[in-house]
Amino acid sequence: MSGASGARRGIFTEDLLDRCISCGFCLPACPTYDLTGVETSSPRGRINLMRAIETGALAEDDPTVVEEASFCLGCRACEPVCPAGVQYGALLEEWRDRVWRGGRRPFKLRALLWAVNRRARVRLMGVPRRHARGGGEAASLMLGCFERALYPRVSRAAKRLAPELRAPANQGCCGALHAHNGELERGRALAAELGDRLPGTIVTTSGGCAAHLASVLGRERVKELSQWLAERDGGASDGSGEPSRRLRIGLQDSCHLRNGLGVFREPRALIARLGEYVELPSAAACCGAAGTYAVLRPEDSARVLDRHLDEIAAADLDALVVVNPGCYRQLEQGVKRRGLRTRVVHIAELAAEAL
Repeated sequence: MSGASGARRGIFTEDLLDRCISCGFCLPACPTYDLTGVETSSPRGRINLMRAIETGALAEDDPTVVEEASFCLGCRACEPVCPAGVQYGALLEEWRDRVWRGGRRPFKLRALLWAVNRRARVRLMGVPRRHARGGGEAASLMLGCFERALYPRVSRAAKRLAPELRAPANQGCCGALHAHNGELERGRALAAELGDRLPGTIVTTSGGCAAHLASVLGRERVKELSQWLAERDGGASDGSGEPSRRLRIGLQDSCHLRNGLGVFREPRALIARLGEYVELPSAAACCGAAGTYAVLRPEDSARVLDRHLDEIAAADLDALVVVNPGCYRQLEQGVKRRGLRTRVVHIAELAAEAL
């Protein structure tokens, strides 16, 4: 798609935008295309919108452009199935960085970004809660921002599993929320700042944070918790003693952890040592949390979640394991709303309980 002049405006990285060959392999993988069947609401359709913006054929404030930049979950499920290696997540960040400038961001989003924009504010979130604390001799445990306020027991469980981890309280946000929501440079700066404050390897209990940190600091410096435990124990034992085979346990993948970093075997291997692992058909698909998505677009988020809740009910799970705080909140609320008996639990909590 080209404008009158066809000249580039420099909004998108040229190599990223040109890589798409419009083959359509991404369509079946896209949750919003699955919901609507509308080409514009697919990765291929959105990339065509980006190309139109780049050449000036469409303005950044065009209603379709604004709507699709918001409607996209940013789950990156299109990336693993793309034969051309399109880095859609990077394109989406550049797109929102342009479209959501100034006062175009919803008030809720501006408030969330303000809350985690300074290290002191993030630290205050954890003051009333008992998140993990204490020194260690190995890597650093990232406490997260909203996780330390909403689910402080997750970091405590991680510290029980890996006492060698340092857990300094004076650490800020990784910048993922900013990078995914139109403040790309600030998101990168926060990641670099956290990397300076937590030298060496950073272990995280949040899949979304892991992917963003790895994009800035490098994959060699960032480990999701199940990765860390698997490498520490050589894949032989999680230190939990004799596993119980009574529990039927499913998993909800973190989209960015799976699609961005290719990490999905490690949490499954850990769960399989804790009970009977049950692979849900939609385990690898987005649950609708998608960072701020569930807050900004609750109705669309709930539509994406419905399929997952149907499968959880049909599988009659004892527990559903998550590896991301956003997924935790989304599924916990959904399961409660449906009145299902399944317990939603972070992988760190389930493994620590087995100790």
